[in-house]
Amino acid sequence: MNRRDFLLSLAASACLSGCQPAANPLLPAGSMLGPSMERGHRLRGRDFPAPSETRKTGVAIVGGGIAGLSAAWKLNKSGFGDFQLFELEDAAGGNARSGKNAVSAYPWGAHYLPLPGVEARETRELLADLGVLQGDPYAESPSYDERFLCFAPQERLYRHGLWQEGMLPQIGATRRDQEQYRRFFTLLDQFRQRHGARGLRAFSIPAARSARDSDLVALDRISMRHFLQQQKLDSPLLHWYVNYGCRDDYGSDYAAVSAWAGLHYFASRDGRVGNVDSDQVLTWPEGNGWLVKEMQKGFSERIVSGALAQRMAETRSHVELDVYMQRENRSVRWQADRVIFAAPMFVLPHIFEGLDEKLKQACQQIRYAPWLVANLTLNSLPEPGHGAPLSWDNVLYGSPALGYVNATHQNLRSHEGPAVLTYYWALSGEPEKVARQRLFDTPWQNWSESILRELSRPHPDIRDKVTQLDIFRWGHAMSKPVPGWIWSAERERLTVPHGRVYLAHSDLSGFSIFEEANYWGVKAAEHVLKKATV
Repeated sequence: MNRRDFLLSLAASACLSGCQPAANPLLPAGSMLGPSMERGHRLRGRDFPAPSETRKTGVAIVGGGIAGLSAAWKLNKSGFGDFQLFELEDAAGGNARSGKNAVSAYPWGAHYLPLPGVEARETRELLADLGVLQGDPYAESPSYDERFLCFAPQERLYRHGLWQEGMLPQIGATRRDQEQYRRFFTLLDQFRQRHGARGLRAFSIPAARSARDSDLVALDRISMRHFLQQQKLDSPLLHWYVNYGCRDDYGSDYAAVSAWAGLHYFASRDGRVGNVDSDQVLTWPEGNGWLVKEMQKGFSERIVSGALAQRMAETRSHVELDVYMQRENRSVRWQADRVIFAAPMFVLPHIFEGLDEKLKQACQQIRYAPWLVANLTLNSLPEPGHGAPLSWDNVLYGSPALGYVNATHQNLRSHEGPAVLTYYWALSGEPEKVARQRLFDTPWQNWSESILRELSRPHPDIRDKVTQLDIFRWGHAMSKPVPGWIWSAERERLTVPHGRVYLAHSDLSGFSIFEEANYWGVKAAEHVLKKATV
């Protein structure tokens, strides 16, 4: 999201040890959750029963994340009902999944949506259909239902024992820091206002509608850290701020994020609105899980959950899709006129027979960030601490984690009674395979102790408040926009149709945000609709 320039406090912070807990009080109750690894890993062994029956459908959608749901939403809205959506998990949603307990709904992944700009017309159409955007979705400055806009205060930062409003360090910043802030934001303003040779904005959402001028594309070949160094920007506070943004949106340190992607994070948002500030975001207690729930209302009967697409082969007249039904322990062969493959691209080589070698290599080059998300149920909110009051987004300076979101923030009585805090930790700063192994090898007790120890810095009473601490492990949470990937020929290869198979996932953009997944899902559906009318 756009980060605002507010006053902050001074500080230093401690590092967090992620694996070895010190002697500690008794931990609260809790559990370790995550995607169904056993189901997905069956693709390696190929030990599936032969299909026991054959069925037909016009379109088979593989994957029920935002891209797959967007494709289904577009087909359904266009009056095309001959489709089935197959989802590996017991519920759709992908990394926008959510949960609920007696206190509140809460996110297990993506938790907000910035106000979409005019280029993100697919997302605006969806929001209008769901009643979130009011009036003309193509208006330059539309209005939004205020119930879904993040209530104030929106964000704060903890540093040197004090909470400050906003994320950009100001109090304690030297004149040199302040001058570098001004230079950096001037650069961002220049990029926001710039249009390329074809009239496209330098950085747009979706990324496919961005300018492709050679000097802009060249930014993809260096890291965001390198870009700051090139601009003679070396303020440690500015570097922390930029690095935090990359970790927050991409799950990766800025030294391993393309400068194009880093600048896109800061300069692409242009969600001008009629009734609120443009740096507002849309959010719900369950995060983007609310969008997941609302999107599928019109076609929920066509979603087949617990269904693993385990073989896909194109014939002259259709696509054969063998689907393993987990609950029934049997396979069904579907004959589909078209397939929209909306699962993560690393899965494609495991199921697509006869996959083009170059396309296979492109899928295998994608690097994925592992994440940990924890939901802490509290009998009451912790003491707010000194400085800025409890906000929706609460960040600890210098922490390896990203901070926490107050899932009960949107409640009118959010400061009274029990609450749920959603804690985010992108395991960046080490090779993905190493981080992924650490994510799954570290037991719940150790992760829980690390989380509580870190939160005890600003909230000494947190241990007395927590009654439940549940952890969700995402081994492949999102694709990482590493230098050289976004504008590579390999990534571009993923974006074109392949016979009767259309790929649709945020992986096609090179990074994972709602609008990108929505764009590719709708685009795939539009391809299918054109073929259906020929």
